[in-house]
Amino acid sequence: MITLTDTHSHLYANDFSNDINEVIERCIVNNISRIFLPNIDVESIPALKELTLKRPDLFFPMMGLHPCSVNKQTLDHQLKTIKEELFNGKYYAVGETGLDLYWDKESLPEQIVAFKEQIKWSLELDLPIVIHARESTSEILDVLKNYDSKLKGVFHCFSGTEKQAYEVIERGMYIGLGGVLTFKNSNLKDFVKDMDLKYLLLETDSPYLAPVPFRGKRHESSYILNIAQYLADLKGIQLEEVAEVTTQNSIDLFKV
Repeated sequence: MITLTDTHSHLYANDFSNDINEVIERCIVNNISRIFLPNIDVESIPALKELTLKRPDLFFPMMGLHPCSVNKQTLDHQLKTIKEELFNGKYYAVGETGLDLYWDKESLPEQIVAFKEQIKWSLELDLPIVIHARESTSEILDVLKNYDSKLKGVFHCFSGTEKQAYEVIERGMYIGLGGVLTFKNSNLKDFVKDMDLKYLLLETDSPYLAPVPFRGKRHESSYILNIAQYLADLKGIQLEEVAEVTTQNSIDLFKV
């Protein structure tokens, strides 16, 4: 029997408030045995913790500040609150953090401050970092040049070029693949098909970016099976191999 891991899912979001039990059941049916939950901001912490307590055998929480939640006026408060939670709770990664130049370019200086602070936490706690890099892969790689190879993590929902993908790998980090891989207009498949599985993690980013044939609908963690099967078909290998290697990669990264 295969075992799959969703390394990035927001199942604590309001999108699932009416049917979370059914969503969980579909995960079990599809052999998803581990789901990692990245935090967004101060406001999302209670829902994240509540879902984790519901099924601690299934859910593994992270703690961080999303770049889209960075606000110049409240940044100090956000970072202080999230740091206290991270340093005093049981979390498996710092995230999600990073930079986002799709929604807001003006807050880039504050986003960089928040990103660097969270990198510091990652190194202090020896935890991996989960990086959001929407239209900002180059800027993030520039920031990471200031840090040594002790910093481990994953570029969640990778959307960069082939050259950038191998720069990420050379830094000892993983490439996170989700529903975008299945999109007709995605260039990811052009080079992912030749990448060694040992560099790849599977994720959904639920409720966002559902794969074909669910594109445009609410994403959920059970659809990781569709992403895994697409990757197996793309590479011409068995689903079992994709499940085994990517799950082992998640164990190696998150130490659980």
